[in-house]
Amino acid sequence: MSDVSSPKAPGTADHLMFRILPHLVLFAVLLLIWEMAVRTGIITSIIIPAPSKIIGAIWELYVTKGTIYRHFFITFTEAVVGFAIGAGVAVTLAVCSALWDPFKRYVSPYAIVLNVTPGIALTPIIIAWFGYGMGSKIALAAVISFFPIFVNTLTGLIQRDEDREELFRSIGATDAQIFRKLRVPAALPLLFAGLKIGLTTALIGAVVAEFAQATDGVGVLMSRFSFQLNMAASLATLLSMTVIGLILFYSMEFLDDRIVFWRRESRGAAASRAKARAWKSRMGQ
Repeated sequence: MSDVSSPKAPGTADHLMFRILPHLVLFAVLLLIWEMAVRTGIITSIIIPAPSKIIGAIWELYVTKGTIYRHFFITFTEAVVGFAIGAGVAVTLAVCSALWDPFKRYVSPYAIVLNVTPGIALTPIIIAWFGYGMGSKIALAAVISFFPIFVNTLTGLIQRDEDREELFRSIGATDAQIFRKLRVPAALPLLFAGLKIGLTTALIGAVVAEFAQATDGVGVLMSRFSFQLNMAASLATLLSMTVIGLILFYSMEFLDDRIVFWRRESRGAAASRAKARAWKSRMGQ
């Protein structure tokens, strides 16, 4: 039996590296130009430090001293808990609004008023209500993350496919079954789009509250370094905020890929094969 090796598919690791390599080269060139501009005095190092200084500050924050971890965990917790509260309230109100039109007429204006009010302006009031601890940061994160989740969820739920609903009714489906098995799955793509926005805005709310008044958190750490004119450490802390945002965003992206699998052909095909195997196994029994 001859051993014939099949050609590699476009989605292999080599193909992925081929796609990423130009971006890595461009990034390295930009860092080199930045480093040389600072070393030659074209850019003032006090304002924009050299990449080597920022890398040194990152090494100090994460390895030598390890001061970032406690602040990282606090900000991460504030953003996630605030998002969970804001998302829970937003989805609940959106579902109630979709099921009962008078409820939507009364709730929507208040949601719009909350959205057009700048979150920074709410910060002193929320701190006065919840104090200087973690509660005020969680509250502001919940308030800021509420509106995009509410609007996206409501928009997805009120978009109705009359033909599909008629098909469901023709086979005897009740209104509750139509809502649960048709309207909710159809709204999931918009829901997850709102959750991604809400999760990143929750981080913004937590950091803004830390800037206003806090003793711990990545925002506090960045403010301290900025007041000391330690711009390398300040930018290193800013990159840590970026890492938190990426972790949050791609966690929601992962859930989106797994739950709303039918939007991606490969995931839909894999789910179909899994159901086919389960059906064959059940029939074999």
